[in-house]
This record gives sequence, C-alpha cells and structure tokens, in this order.
Amino acid sequence: MSKVIICANQKGGVAKTTTTLNLGIGLARLGKKVLLIDNDPQGSLTEALGYQEPDRLETTMAQIMEWVLNEEDFDLEAGILHHEEGVDLMPANIELSGVETSLIGIMSSETVLKDYIALIGAKYDYILIDCSPNLGQLTLNALVAADEVIIPVQAAYLPIKGLEQLLKTISRVKRKMNPKLHIMGILLTMVDYRTNYASEITDVLYSVYIKDMLTYVKQPVRKVVFNQKKLDSYFEPNMSNSDIEELIVKLLDEWKKKGGQV
Repeated sequence: MSKVIICANQKGGVAKTTTTLNLGIGLARLGKKVLLIDNDPQGSLTEALGYQEPDRLETTMAQIMEWVLNEEDFDLEAGILHHEEGVDLMPANIELSGVETSLIGIMSSETVLKDYIALIGAKYDYILIDCSPNLGQLTLNALVAADEVIIPVQAAYLPIKGLEQLLKTISRVKRKMNPKLHIMGILLTMVDYRTNYASEITDVLYSVYIKDMLTYVKQPVRKVVFNQKKLDSYFEPNMSNSDIEELIVKLLDEWKKKGGQV
C-alpha cells in the first residue's frame, strides 16, 4: 500500500505546490511509482506540470470526488495524466470549489479522498497531495487520508503566526478521525539567511517547534535576544505550545515596535 504525504498550510504562497512537485519528481527519479493529487481548485500543481488550461480537462479531481461520494462505478484510470517526468497526476480545476461546497453537511464527507486512495493506492509507492490554502473540507479530506504531513512555512512573521491553528487542526483530526496521522516536519521555505530577520524567525521556529523541524539553518545562527535576555529565559516550566506561541508573538510584536532591534 502506498504512503500518503500531504503538503498543508492555510497560508498561501509558502511553496506547498513547489514542495509537492519537487518531492514527487525526486521520488520518481529514485524509481518509485508516484501519484500527485492536486487538491486545490486553483489548479496550481496541474499548471506547474505544464497543463496550462485545466478547465478544458475532461476528468479532474472534482469528478472523481463526486463519483466516490455517490458510490458510482468508474474506471480507476479516469483522469490520471502520465507526465514525462515519471509521475502521474490527478489534476484539478475551479470545479473542485463547487464540490467542496457540496460536501458541507454530508455524512462521512471527510473520507471521500481516503476512499478514492483506497481504490488506487496499491498501484503506487507514494501519493503526494497538494492542499488548498485554507482549512476547509478539501484540506480536511487530505488530513483524514494522509499518513504524513509536511508543513511548508515561509520564514516570516505572518506565516508563523498562523501555524498554531494548523497544528491544532492536525491534532484534532488525529484524535478524532485519523489516529495514524503524523507530522513529518515543518519545512522552512524562501529563507534568506543574509538578513537578520530571517535568521531570527528561524531561531524562533526552531526553539518552539524543534522536534517537528525538517530543515533549518545550515550554519549556526546567533541566539535571539530580547531586552538583553535569551529567548529561552522567558519560558516557564510546563508551558503549553499555545502559551509558548502566544509569548513568541508578543515578543516579536515588541521587537517590531523597536524597529527590528533586539
């Protein structure tokens, strides 16, 4: 059975699609059978693979989800595109947004993608899913279907501020709907280590989420200091992740008011 890995973050522009695409092609070049699923109505992954007019495709993720939801019989090869880079693609277009709306309030609507993967999973070593930049029904379906989650995060203030909500959603899905769900890691993207700001944001993320980091600064960076105190000195014993996150945001707000000086 295939391993299902999703790239998820409710913040757009953090390189979810780029990560999904390059990871998929990399695995294919290692000889693995890979299916990429575009689970975003914007169709960014579909376009990134060269299909510039996804609205003209005859069968996409929208039709597949409708067929599965209605328990219709269909050809399991339907809609799958075979790319020259050695990966298969289940494309998406704007029709998927209509399907997402129709899922609201329907019993077991969160398992539609999982049910589809159960039908086709034996053909692949890896199934990689590119998620929408939100925490709606489509992302919920991906979380329920997944084995692992990669969270791409841009090394900037606003992207990390919304990270806590995503982690809470993942925890809730793991607790109630998908016990096997695991965070593979937090992947820092678009990091410019030539700037102090990026290095400090990286250090903050590393301090708070060290156990979930996939990659971080390749060379040691100086410790973040606020008001001449090391960041770790602000932490109290037995603080929860949410308390730590709130403290970090508060300290960063103070830092910004001082013009970025620490």
